[in-house]
Amino acid sequence: MLSRTADHLYWMSRYTERAENTARMLDVNYQTSLLPQSAEVAQLGWQGVLSISELRPAYFAKYDAITPEGVMEFMVKDESNPSSIISCLRAARENARAVRGALTTESWETQNTTWLDVNRMLRIGQFERDPGAFFEWVKFRSHLSRGVTLGTMLQDEAFYFSRLGTFLERADNTARLVDVKFHAMNSEFFGAGTEEHQEYDFYHWSAILRSVSAFEVYRKVYRDVIKPERVAELLILRADMPRSLHHSLGEVVANLTKVANDQSAETLRRAGKLLGELQYGRVDEILATGLHAYLTQFLDRVNELGGRISQDFLVPAH
Repeated sequence: MLSRTADHLYWMSRYTERAENTARMLDVNYQTSLLPQSAEVAQLGWQGVLSISELRPAYFAKYDAITPEGVMEFMVKDESNPSSIISCLRAARENARAVRGALTTESWETQNTTWLDVNRMLRIGQFERDPGAFFEWVKFRSHLSRGVTLGTMLQDEAFYFSRLGTFLERADNTARLVDVKFHAMNSEFFGAGTEEHQEYDFYHWSAILRSVSAFEVYRKVYRDVIKPERVAELLILRADMPRSLHHSLGEVVANLTKVANDQSAETLRRAGKLLGELQYGRVDEILATGLHAYLTQFLDRVNELGGRISQDFLVPAH
């Protein structure tokens, strides 16, 4: 397959997944901000959204202070922010348009309709009227895009590169979310053991689980109160949890194996090694060595994998 075609398919999927993850993160923060909480805690949540996406400097170049309205505007509608929902959906559609011939009619129509609809919705103020409904819509369009790809495309290299983009992006986003949200729990705003702390704890962990559609899954798997170490285990090590690091890396390795070429052996080896560590890892060991250090290293390795995939298969960066 032409590296240019592979490149467009890979990035089409990455941007679609990124738009969904941004919507998930903002939705959870928006819903949590409606709960009774102190101004400092609310502020922490919105700071976390910018930290996850590494957008604090870009945000402060435009805004003086972190406010819910400012963060939502910046992360949803700002076309100068390459990680905003509008920017991601535009990039996904542009990449799809460039390889129109490699997609089924349904796949192309899904991407194109999403782009036309999001512009219409933002223009008529639908986002401001009901942010929660807008975020649900973004998630739904991403699910639809994946489902249509899975249900209509020939399972050849075009399909594998598309899946590779989806799961590499998902691994990156889940790791960022877990890192920043666990970090926030070490905040100084509550005395551990107080009633306020326990209540906040429950809502906080519930929110993290809901942001990756894992609240019901947690209840099914653990049948227990929400404990931080189990949230970490579910989102990092469970192979059967669709948005976990283990599951995402499993898909990355499976699709890399399908498209392997003469120069990709080292990339596959590194991906396989990372998957092996998730496969045989234990959450108590991860927490003992430090979750933040573990996830920072994981993100570095996923980032490096992305660079190697580009080098081995895709259009060289200019």
